[in-house]
Amino acid sequence: MEIQSYLSMVFAVIILGFLVLDLGYFNRRAHRISATSAFWQSVFWIALSLGFASLIFLFMDKVTAIEFLSAYVTEKMLSVDNLFVILLIFNYFKLEEKYFHRVLFWGILGAIVFRGIFIFLGAYAVEKFHFILYIFGALLIYTGLELLRGKREHHANFHQGRVFRLAKRYLPFTENPHGGKFFVRENGKIHATLLFMIILLVESTDIIFAVDSIPAAFAISQSVFILFTSNIFAVMGLRALFFLIENVVYKFHHLQKALSFVLVYVGGKMLIDIFGIHISSFLSFGIIMSAFGIAIVASLLFPKKI
Repeated sequence: MEIQSYLSMVFAVIILGFLVLDLGYFNRRAHRISATSAFWQSVFWIALSLGFASLIFLFMDKVTAIEFLSAYVTEKMLSVDNLFVILLIFNYFKLEEKYFHRVLFWGILGAIVFRGIFIFLGAYAVEKFHFILYIFGALLIYTGLELLRGKREHHANFHQGRVFRLAKRYLPFTENPHGGKFFVRENGKIHATLLFMIILLVESTDIIFAVDSIPAAFAISQSVFILFTSNIFAVMGLRALFFLIENVVYKFHHLQKALSFVLVYVGGKMLIDIFGIHISSFLSFGIIMSAFGIAIVASLLFPKKI
C-alpha cells in the first residue's frame, strides 16, 4: 500500500505539472498544432505511460502492470471514436484550427474530473454490490453488438441536440466573434460564446463515451489506482492523438469492428465470472492487443474504397 501511495504521488506530480506547463507556458497563445509536434507529443505520452507501467512492474508486480497496460490500451483505442465525434463538432461549427488545442485542453481537464467521479463511484458501488459487475458486462456486450451493427453519422445537426438546446435556454449566448474567449461582456452583461458551447458539446461527448470505457476498464481491474491512472494517461495523450490522426482517422475503418469485439470480449469476461471461470490478465492483454493490431493492419492493407 505504501508503494502504491508513492506511485500515486508520482502520477499526480506528472499530470498536474504538465497541465500547468501546457497552458501556462507551451500554449499560452492560440496556434495550430503541426503534425510533427503532434507526433512527438504522442510519442512522449506513450513513453511516459509505458514508463509508469514499468514503475508498477518494478515496485508492485507484473500482473498489476499488465492490468494497467490492458486498461490503457483499451481506453486509448476507444478514444478514437470519441475523436471522430469531436472532429465532427469542430467541422460542424467551422472552428478555426488555432483554437482546437484550447478547446481540447479544457475538454480533457473536464474529462479528468468526470472520469475520476465515475471511477470512484463505480468502485464504491462494486465494493458494496458485486453484482453490478455483471450489469456492466451485459451493458458492454450490448454496446459492442450495437457498435458492430451501427454506422457512424457523418452529418450531424448539433443545433438540434439536447445539450445545445438546454444551454441556449438557460445561458445567454452571443453570436459575435469570440476571439478565443469563452465569455464576453456585451451591453454590461456577460454572455457565453460559441467556443464555450463547443466545450459543452465536447464534454458531453466524453461523458457518453465514458459510459462504455469505464465499465470496460472495470472488466480488466477493480483497482481504483489502476483504473484512474490508466484512464488519465490515455486521456492526457488524447489531444496529441487528435492532431496526429485528424486527417487519417477515416482510414482505420476496421477499428470499429475491433472495438466491438473488445467490448463484447471484456463484457463476456465479466459474466463468466459467475461460473468461477477466470481469464488471466496476460491472456486478456494478448487478446486485446491482437484485436487492435489486426484491425489496424487490415485497414492499411485493405483501404476503404471512396
